[in-house]
Amino acid sequence: MITYWRNGKGIEPADQWEPECWVHVEQPTQEDRKYLIEELEIPEEFYNDVEDVDERPRIEFEDNWFFILLRLPYHNPNDERVPYSAVPLGIVFKDDVFATICFHQTPIISDFIQHTVRRGINFADYFDLVLRLLLSSSIWFLKYLKRINVSITVAEREMEHSVKNRDLQSLLRIEKSLVYFTTSLRGNDMLLHRIKNLRNYKNTYDEEVLEDVGIELRQAMETTNVYSDIISSLTDTYSSIISNNLSDVMKQLTIISLILMLPTLVASLFGMNVPNGMENNPYGFLIILSISLVSSLLGMLFIVKKRWF
Repeated sequence: MITYWRNGKGIEPADQWEPECWVHVEQPTQEDRKYLIEELEIPEEFYNDVEDVDERPRIEFEDNWFFILLRLPYHNPNDERVPYSAVPLGIVFKDDVFATICFHQTPIISDFIQHTVRRGINFADYFDLVLRLLLSSSIWFLKYLKRINVSITVAEREMEHSVKNRDLQSLLRIEKSLVYFTTSLRGNDMLLHRIKNLRNYKNTYDEEVLEDVGIELRQAMETTNVYSDIISSLTDTYSSIISNNLSDVMKQLTIISLILMLPTLVASLFGMNVPNGMENNPYGFLIILSISLVSSLLGMLFIVKKRWF
């Protein structure tokens, strides 16, 4: 789907392409691909790079085309394995053409546009728009991190009552999401430094926007690291609890086996097919039963005294 945007009272929609407008393509079709490559003459290799979900953030300059790839946070509630991850957003511009390409549908772009309308913000040039998109991406990383924190709290409360495999698996899924966030935020941070150091453009940047992007990126990275440490600590703690519980169960079963072994031993000795002086005694069964009970009782007293329970 292709949408066109231009400066107005904030960033406003346009009916069709016009010079220096913003062309945003989300979940592109074959027709959208043809339009980008044939009409706007965007290099095909740039388009293919954005399609690769594992591409890392970077900036390239080729045939007067700038290609910037940054990572956006992405939430897929239907994916039980990794509910939160990151997807690439490709930014391609040259002369009077500026286009962004994303193969996933996210609320980030629409929220960014609504924010510019509320605040009456316009983009001064292409790099100003890139920095503002990078800022919006960092803010959305923080939003999703708050949701992840809620998920961690819920999982922790459930594990306080009983530690089950599904609870540990939920923590592992969250940890995997945090790994994606960490690598994406580091890549975006490196991208920011490279943009800041572009010799021909660094004097034109809005210093306030640059500072805001740096602050939000650092905060997102620090928050991600904190949550990763919490997940690792929780996983280790509850793994130790499970191991201790298993050890206690095995200990109890061993003690029960020892107690049962004593009457079994007495009954086995007197039940052997050899003379033992009890074969003609009318009270032989009661005597053997009494010896078995006494031996079990003595074993229990010994175990209690040793505090093995």
